[in-house]
Parts: sequence; structure tokens; C-alpha cells
Amino acid sequence: MADVAVTGPIRERFDEVLTDDALQFLAHLHRNFDARRRELLDLRKQRYHELAGGGTLDFLPETKHIREDDSWRVADPAPGLVDRRAEITGPTDAKMTINALNSGAKVWLADHEDANTPLWENMVQGQLNLRDAIERKLDFTSPQGKSYSLADDLATIVVRPRGWHLPEKHVLVDDERMSGSLFDFGLYFFHCARLQMNRGAGPYFYLPKMESHLEARLWNEVFVEAQDRLGIPQGTIRATVLIETYPAAFEMEEILYELREHSSGLNAGRWDYMFSAIKSFRTRGKDFLLPDRNSVTMTVPFMRAYTELLVRTCHKRGAHAIGGMAAFIPSKDEEVNERAFAKVRDDKTREAGDGFDGSWVAHPGMVDVCTEVFDSVLGDRPNQIDRLREDVDVTAAELLDVASTPGEVTENGLRSNITVGIQYLETWLRGSGAVGINNLMEDAATAEISRSQVWQWLHNSVELSDGQTVTSDLVERLIDEEIGKIEQSAGADAFAGGHWDDARSLFTEMALADDFADFLTLPAYEQMP
Repeated sequence: MADVAVTGPIRERFDEVLTDDALQFLAHLHRNFDARRRELLDLRKQRYHELAGGGTLDFLPETKHIREDDSWRVADPAPGLVDRRAEITGPTDAKMTINALNSGAKVWLADHEDANTPLWENMVQGQLNLRDAIERKLDFTSPQGKSYSLADDLATIVVRPRGWHLPEKHVLVDDERMSGSLFDFGLYFFHCARLQMNRGAGPYFYLPKMESHLEARLWNEVFVEAQDRLGIPQGTIRATVLIETYPAAFEMEEILYELREHSSGLNAGRWDYMFSAIKSFRTRGKDFLLPDRNSVTMTVPFMRAYTELLVRTCHKRGAHAIGGMAAFIPSKDEEVNERAFAKVRDDKTREAGDGFDGSWVAHPGMVDVCTEVFDSVLGDRPNQIDRLREDVDVTAAELLDVASTPGEVTENGLRSNITVGIQYLETWLRGSGAVGINNLMEDAATAEISRSQVWQWLHNSVELSDGQTVTSDLVERLIDEEIGKIEQSAGADAFAGGHWDDARSLFTEMALADDFADFLTLPAYEQMP
């Protein structure tokens, strides 16, 4: 088609999803919504400029009437999204698709975003795997000969498309790159919406990285148009929004309001929210400096305020509140497992006690722990939306109270950010976005918080706990040392066969640059074929 160009290679079966009708549907979405998407991204830049100049974040006066109107609610929970006590996340390769759907979790977040990489083959093959799974045609045999197939009882699929900021460079509409968000959403919706409806569910989505209710409004407009275009009843689509940016925390009710006919709740993350806190106030000195990332728990004051407000907001409006990630990967070391399982259990117990309706895990081996904890609170009830948390009254000052976060900035913390960030990037550049590092399943959010902490400490001349000041020379020396450790551990041949030079170069550039790059994944994507 002259107006739509697919520049990525067409592998086996890709033509089954990249059909003429599907591409025309994508082109329709692009022409109707991409200009507004770009305007909203420009508004993000404007807000960051204002924050850098001394501005602050607050609840919006122009939407006060929405927050004070107690009459509105979101839509009732959709089939398959009533009970969400345990949700598993992961990319859409065939093995993960089968394991996640079979895991015993109520919901699978089928990830085209942070736990994936936007490698062309990943994005299109993932769409094929989702369709095959819905039609129960998906199986997989590993190189070692182990076979995987779908069980009878499967998790509900909720697809996470890429954020508004990410492009899909392999599809051009009228010579312009498509939005990655519209590409991921559009292909899945076009091919799978009716398949899901025929099976008693629907096309469900997790929406990442939004920074305002205006961005939620755009998603709602996309949903309305897509449903009309394909003759699907309005309200069939349901979307859960990840409140993982600092600005969005001040617009939770407005985001639910904009999506109310299509809304199925909000999710509270950790790394992306911390990353956004740094990004929003990166030049503002000690009031917004965070200590070592692993010491910033969900119970520190500004994180506690955020999660409490999220539960209160969701339940006030009849929506699910979904908790954060348990990233632990079960180990062969029983002592490591014992400590990690206890930590995960404590974390999920806090969430269930606070009123969350479910929570996330990254590995099938953690589903039972999450389920057991929420079973102990919910019993036979599918959720606790009726627990309104009217005792919660969070102020803007409490959301902004980063300065009260306890902890130190240490050399070990700086080293950890460097080595984890580079290790993740190296694997990402090879096409894998879910990476096991130190018994944790890491995704792009880990790399973002790692490089942003190094940037923040450097550009604010932070003093480490041992008296060293974070300088460019110190960071570069530690990068050299950590790369040396990685090479020694991997072996010279394996190291030479990787993407370590590219990963090191990209991490160094992002950490040391005078200007803070909005997203690490944007320049990294340009290095991909």
C-alpha cells in the first residue's frame, strides 16, 4: 500500500497479522490521533521546563469539580477482571506466554513494553503468540526438547502496549513513523477483540507511562474510535492505568474519570515512580535526592502517601487497586529463597492490609505466595473495592516529601546502579527485556532508575557515605571496574560475543550527559535493527 510502508522484515507468518485491513486500521488510528499524541508529548517537555525553573506539582484547580463530585463511578468490572488477587507479568514470547497463562495467576500482563524490547521480531511475533494462545493453538518446544502447552484454566490476558513516547520505526504512515502505542494496541484489538469476546472476556489493556489526564483522554478517544470502526460495543475495552509517573499521582481521579466507561483500575509501581520523581525534580538539589535505590521501600513517607492515595482513589470510584511487583526469581539456594519469600510475603501482606485488590509477581514460582496472602484477607470475596479507606487524606506536600526518605548514598549503591544498568542494557540490545540479575527479574524500569540515580548524584555533587564526592572521574572509574568484573565472570569469549561496548557506551552517555535524557529506551531503540 502506497500510504503504509512496512520496513521491517516479513518473517514466517508475519503476514497473518500484518494484513492490508489491519494496516489500514493502524493508518486510520495514526491519522486521527498521532498529532494530538505529539502535542501531549510537547506538554510534558513544557512541564519539565517549569519544574526545573522552580515550579511544583499539585492537584489541579481546574479539575477540582471532578474530585469533589462523589456521584460518578467507573464501569463495573468486566468478565475476567473481577478477581485480580494475583497477576503475573512478562513478555509475549511463546514460552513465557504459555507459562504465564498456566501459572495459576488470575491475570497475565502480556507485556509489549518494559519487560520486552521493541525488536521488530518481538513485536510482531508477540501478536501472533497472543492470537494463537486465545485460539488455543500455541505450543512450544525448547532447544533441549522440553514441550510446553496450554492448560485448561488460563489467566485473563491484559496487554500492555508501549507508552505514548515510543515510536514504531518499522511502520510508516504517510512517511511518518507510527506510535508504538497505537501499533501495539491496534494490531491486538483488530485481530483479538472479537476472539476474546467470543470466549467471554474482552480486549483488556494496561496503559503505561502516562503523565496527565489529558493523555488518558486521548486513550479514551482511541478506544471509542476503534470500537466504532470495528462495530464493537462501546465499553468493551477495559484499561488499567499504571500510576508510575510523579505528575500522574496528582491526577489519579481525573485519569479514572476520563476513562470511566473503559476503566478497570490503577496500579502502583515502584521503580518507574522513583525514576519519575528524579526526572521531575532532577535539578532541585537535596530536597529531591534519593538514597541507594534498594533502600527506598514502599513504606517511606512519599511512597506510602502515593499508595494510600491510590487505594482511596480507586475504591472511592469503584475501581480495582493493584499493587506493585515482586521481582524475585526462586533460587536453588534455600537460604536465599527463605529470606526472599519472607520479604515478598511481608510486602504483599502490607498491600492486602492496605486495601489493594491484588498484586504483581514476575515469576510463576511466586504466584502461590501472592495468592495465599490475598486469600487470607479476601476469603471468598473477589476483591475489597467496598473498603473505601475514608481514613486516608493525602496532601500534595506528603506526595512531594522525598526529603524525609531515610538512607545513605553509598559506593556500593553507585556500583550496583552501574553494573545492573549495564548488564540490563546489554541483554536489552540483544532483544530480551526481562532479565534475571541477582535473583531478580529486571525490566527497563530498573535501568531507568539506575542511570537516573547516577545522573542525579553526579549533577548534584552528592557526597557518598565514605566521604567521596560523586564526580565524572569517579563514575568512569567505577564503570571500568564493574565492566572488568563482568568480563571476568562471563569469560573472555562470551564477553567478546556480547553487546558490552554498546551497553557501556550508552549507559555512560546517559549518566554523564549535561542534559537528562527523558528515556533511556529511545536512543537504545535507534541502535536496534
